[in-house]
Amino acid sequence: MTSKAFRLKLPAVRTTSVIFASPHSGHDYSRSFLNRSVLDQYAIRSSEDAFVDLLFADAPLFGAPLMMANSPRAYLDLNRSADELDPALIEGLRRGGHNPRVASGLGVVPRVVANGQSIYRGKISRADADERLSTIWAPYHHQLQQLISQSHSQFAEAILIDCHSMPHEAIETISHGKGGRPDIVLGDRYGAAAGSEVVEQVEAAFACAGLNVVRNAPFAGAYTTEHYGLPSREQHVVQVEINRSLYMNERTIEPNGNFDAFRTLISGVVRDLAGIGYADLPLAAE
Repeated sequence: MTSKAFRLKLPAVRTTSVIFASPHSGHDYSRSFLNRSVLDQYAIRSSEDAFVDLLFADAPLFGAPLMMANSPRAYLDLNRSADELDPALIEGLRRGGHNPRVASGLGVVPRVVANGQSIYRGKISRADADERLSTIWAPYHHQLQQLISQSHSQFAEAILIDCHSMPHEAIETISHGKGGRPDIVLGDRYGAAAGSEVVEQVEAAFACAGLNVVRNAPFAGAYTTEHYGLPSREQHVVQVEINRSLYMNERTIEPNGNFDAFRTLISGVVRDLAGIGYADLPLAAE
């Protein structure tokens, strides 16, 4: 299934309560958007989780749906609430309460890319912002909620793996014991977005693949974990951040020489993650 907002790949048969989503790997940069930006072709992609959709592409082979954004994060951030609007960017907005994400220029319609460079020369209209929300944000989250509801209906639980990547600079100062810097950062809002047993199994899937894993620092999760993570209702969300330097050249935004091997490794992790939500099979009759 494909729309302006997202691509959805479904398994032939749904066998797991696990859902995979990649809200920041979209790379449909329209000519009109690029013409309005002051950034070059590399800088404007610095917020993009490039190739994350490819890393997790095998999810349907293991019985799980995979949902992927089409629009780039620099155009609209699907990991933000629809009301995280930036008065420094959008005309006619009154300043509201302090929101650190909005204040830093990383609201639902971003003012800057990840490295702090401004995207536009000036402001955009409220009509422009509203159009992005109605045609991209709303359909994406409507479909995501449908997938979660389907999981509940079929498996009495839902486990969302929200797939992201992180620049290696973001973790340069983090040490993970003798293993060095982390390869993976899992975000569960410090236990508020997912049950401990689920997070432990997610961590084990990556660790068993030889990857160094930490939790919640420096990324604990944003809107998706906050909004959909309701472990008391058997609705779990774990944000996964992967160190980009493991599989891509961050300067040229191209796969590096390790990409194919790393994609194969992640495919094995995806298989194990899907297994967390496999329904118990009835015992064979004796």
